[in-house]
Amino acid sequence: MLLAPFRAIYRGLVWLANSPRTLILSYALLIAVSSVLYRIFEPDATFGDAIWWAVVTASTVGYGDISPETFPGRLMAALLISVMVLVVVPLITAHFASKLIVDTDAFRHEEQEELKNNLRQVRRLLEALAEREGITPPGDSRPASEHVPGS
Repeated sequence: MLLAPFRAIYRGLVWLANSPRTLILSYALLIAVSSVLYRIFEPDATFGDAIWWAVVTASTVGYGDISPETFPGRLMAALLISVMVLVVVPLITAHFASKLIVDTDAFRHEEQEELKNNLRQVRRLLEALAEREGITPPGDSRPASEHVPGS
């Protein structure tokens, strides 16, 4: 199935977005892995410089005091910026936005199901009452004369 990898990625993103802990942990891991790779790709950089570069690049501030000179280092910088701008920052924003717009008055699923069942029961009772009284129920397009009591 061609879409399986995309579904797995989507599920992973949803899992990350639903917990601030996993989101912060993923950010920290991204910084750590990028720092290690930067140190490998740029042999003149110290580990402190690599961490600083990763934080500055990931935050998209890009001071420019440290920048990769090798092709693998530059490719990694492009990937880090892309992942941050297209994945991590939107996930953080979406997480906080969802917390701000939660409707505390919204019905839970169980409450919605109970309301639907109650409405079905009320509708049945109204239809039975309307039939007994010879009244056309709301939403019924047939004229009252076509309603046969007791049928």
